[in-house]
Amino acid sequence: MAPPAKAITSPVPDAWYPTLAVVMLAIGLVLTASFFIYEATSSKQNRCLAKELITGGVASVFLGFGSLFLLLSAGV
Repeated sequence: MAPPAKAITSPVPDAWYPTLAVVMLAIGLVLTASFFIYEATSSKQNRCLAKELITGGVASVFLGFGSLFLLLSAGV
């Protein structure tokens, strides 16, 4: 006979979902605003592709996980 299976549990407690959603979305929005301000205020000669990619990528990750935790806290 096979041993009884263990239940799959979340590594993050359910009570933390709303807090994580707010914090991650706030960080993502701040980074997005920083990206847009950088794009609007710097000239084409002074822009750095690496900085744009890093800022956009990190903002995208925070907004993505923030949206995930928002949906999880809403029970979707």
